[in-house]
Amino acid sequence: MITEPDVALTDYGLALECVLFTYLLIRRRDGQRSLQTWFALFFGSLSAAALTGGTMHGFFLEPQTAGKSILWSATLLAIGVTALSAWVIGGLIQFPEAVVRWILILAVVEFAGYCAVVVLITQVFWVAVVNYLPAAGFLFLIFSLAYQRTRERPVSVGLAGLALTFVAAYARDRGIALHPVYFNHNALYHLIQALALFMIFWAARWFVVARAR
Repeated sequence: MITEPDVALTDYGLALECVLFTYLLIRRRDGQRSLQTWFALFFGSLSAAALTGGTMHGFFLEPQTAGKSILWSATLLAIGVTALSAWVIGGLIQFPEAVVRWILILAVVEFAGYCAVVVLITQVFWVAVVNYLPAAGFLFLIFSLAYQRTRERPVSVGLAGLALTFVAAYARDRGIALHPVYFNHNALYHLIQALALFMIFWAARWFVVARAR
């Protein structure tokens, strides 16, 4: 029996959406390969986080069980990969290759520290939030700079999508729900995120092609 069907099903919907975005990015033959790869990793890691998170909420919600521990650890680590990807994507869009290499090195070191905290110290969700927010803020800044340069509509849509992810996080933190039982704050968070990620994907498609020219 599914313990939180609204959360599990919306999580699975997010996973499918991000799998589709990953596939559509990978199959392109006219994109800048490195940016294409990192955007695919960005959406792929989000898909993995949604899949493991949805399975936990749906079937392994009992505390102190091996199933919950494994799935929650996998969810937090996948979110860490998303943050790592965001750092590198921002670097690839804005900076020359030499600077991107340093961003990648620092992001990998930070990711390793984050993994150590998750595996060895604590698995509270705020650790993932603290890890992800700077990367999301960095990507928001890079999208803003890109829009100032290009005035392209897909970039503005992606910028709005990133802003919407912060709105989604705020709504989740405040416990805002459409219904306390049938569509709680986590389910609403997933719904808002689905729209936000579609908007970010719209920008991602433009970036991978524009950087290849």
